[in-house]
Amino acid sequence: MAKEMTFSIIKPNAVKKGVIGDIINHFETNGLQIAAAKLGFMSKDKCELFYAEHKERPFFGELVSFMTSGPVVMMVLAGEGAVLKNRELMGATDPKKANAGTIRAKHGDSMGENAVHGSDSPESAKREIAIFFDKHEIANM
Repeated sequence: MAKEMTFSIIKPNAVKKGVIGDIINHFETNGLQIAAAKLGFMSKDKCELFYAEHKERPFFGELVSFMTSGPVVMMVLAGEGAVLKNRELMGATDPKKANAGTIRAKHGDSMGENAVHGSDSPESAKREIAIFFDKHEIANM
């Protein structure tokens, strides 16, 4: 597999629980490197842009409200097959269905508050990274 970059968010519920270090450690011990990271609040405008594909779904307002409710950690992760690797490490969207040992099984509270987000494709990763990071903020890995 080729080395690539993907986008990840540690969501407000996981930040509030104080598990940022555990989640980052999970990524790093499983072959992903942090190429860029920011701790901060997601603005409503950027959140709506980020989740634009869900705009017509009934949960959109609740999703935006949750994601802007507290600080998040936005990261660019790099490594061999980073998109797929990140998705494997996160586990199923529903924490109750996620395999034991995955981030969502360990730290997710519900389908919506499932601790982390990860890009679903290299194309999505490029789009998502561009929303939150300038090229000069990302380390060449």
